[in-house]
Amino acid sequence: MKRRRFVGIVRLLPLAPALLPAAFAAGCAREVEHGPVDIKWDRDLDARCGMVISDRRFAAQIRDPAGKVWKFDDIGCAVFWLARQPFDENAARLEYWVADHRTLAWLDARQAHYLAGRKSPMGYQFAAQANAEDGSLSYGEMKQRILARGK
Repeated sequence: MKRRRFVGIVRLLPLAPALLPAAFAAGCAREVEHGPVDIKWDRDLDARCGMVISDRRFAAQIRDPAGKVWKFDDIGCAVFWLARQPFDENAARLEYWVADHRTLAWLDARQAHYLAGRKSPMGYQFAAQANAEDGSLSYGEMKQRILARGK
């Protein structure tokens, strides 16, 4: 070790007691326990179909009752994934989000309004938005159409 580096380390030793709590706190930081998480676009995979999540307008997320977050590239994948779980969208502590196709803000998927006929990544053809408009569907109506269609 070069003398200059050694001297630099020795100079920091008196600060060690003050720095240790900060180092431990940084190492013990916990993952957020509620709310949507960041998606690594073009890298994260859909939990149901395995496709890369890249179109921000159609992404969805579900935090299951145990706290694990599942990511989807299309609301249709989220609907089918949820249908196979031992819990449903009304389970305690379950959180369910979909991206607003216009603003990209996360919305509660159960409160969002859906427009049919929008080209989505997996072809379920629904885009979410915060406000109702002529022809938009509720979550329940959209879910029924997806499940009736199958896939």
